[in-house]
Amino acid sequence: MFATAWNALDFHIYWEGGRVVTDGARLYREQLVAHWFTNTPFMATLFIPMAHLPLTVARVLWEAASVAAFAWAWVSALKLAGVRCTRTRLAAVVVAGTFLQPMWQSIFLGQVNPFLLALVLADVRLVAAGRRRAGIAIGVAAAIKLTPGIFVVLLLLAGRFRAAAVATGSFLSCGLLAFFVAPEASRVYWSGVFLDTSRVGAAYVSNQSPFGAAARLLGGPEHVGSWYPVVPLVLGVAGIAVAVAWARRNDWLAAATVTGTTGLLVSPISWAHHWMWVVPALVLLVRDGRRRWAAGVYVLFCLSPLWWMPRSYGFDGVNTLVANCYLLSGLAFVGYMAWRLRLRLNWSGIVRSQRAVALGRAGAGTGVDQRSPGPEAREPAGTLPNPGEPARL
Repeated sequence: MFATAWNALDFHIYWEGGRVVTDGARLYREQLVAHWFTNTPFMATLFIPMAHLPLTVARVLWEAASVAAFAWAWVSALKLAGVRCTRTRLAAVVVAGTFLQPMWQSIFLGQVNPFLLALVLADVRLVAAGRRRAGIAIGVAAAIKLTPGIFVVLLLLAGRFRAAAVATGSFLSCGLLAFFVAPEASRVYWSGVFLDTSRVGAAYVSNQSPFGAAARLLGGPEHVGSWYPVVPLVLGVAGIAVAVAWARRNDWLAAATVTGTTGLLVSPISWAHHWMWVVPALVLLVRDGRRRWAAGVYVLFCLSPLWWMPRSYGFDGVNTLVANCYLLSGLAFVGYMAWRLRLRLNWSGIVRSQRAVALGRAGAGTGVDQRSPGPEAREPAGTLPNPGEPARL
């Protein structure tokens, strides 16, 4: 009913993009529905078939598919966490998840975010399983919207070279397809439009990126100095380092969630509805026994208090913190995952030291070489002991 009555703005722009993508450079030279089309030419190319349908029919199909993609993303997140995904459990988390502001606003606007999350998490499951086709969906997601391209960096640094190559090939293939369909629009986009943040209100409170926060604090994006590129560089290096460390420990839920959050932190534009990575973050927190933290994060992303002060410019104490709550939660999450990683490493060292002492005592009375514990005493490759039994969902 909602999709039939409400003309979702962003979907309307996508639909118009599918109609004009082959009309030379019109896709990026003219505003569509009084707004600029800011996505890739490949995204517009995907909407060519949809643009041949009546707008209302296309919108209903899109919204229904968005909910299905959201459910698919939950399935992938739960399975990456090692949780059995029953129909009852899936229905419960999907219903609860629709109250999260990034999801309901994605439905309200007709945004592409649920599809991107579903594509990336499904592909991460294939990467974790070592499947040969791993990387295809990540490449497609990056071709639709550039930010998922950060997962290629994760794959490379985690030693999954084949998956990284497949993702890169998938991305390039999608780009070439778009160039074949819309050569002029592709030339305009890749010649600089993809870097142009002036086409959107970067200082708008919905932009929960460090660049958006800096623009609000300094009175506008034009006041953000040449020093700013250092910020996403530092955040990107730190976030990817944490994600790679988790990937090398074969915890791909943690690696993917940290990478997705890092992508939001390094992008100059991270609208509130882009923060769909709260979904696997909630699964991760519950899996690791942080249920109260998960409840707090859930409430934060349901209430979305950043909207309570949409014109918070300059520093205004607590109001500034509230106006940047998604950004601060993302920074806190990456910091928590880095701390937890160190905790696991320290715990591993304690356990191994205790085992070495125990083996030494046993070997003293038996003549066993105390310097070389037997294979039964060694840690399995790629695993670390957990200081506490993780809670189950």
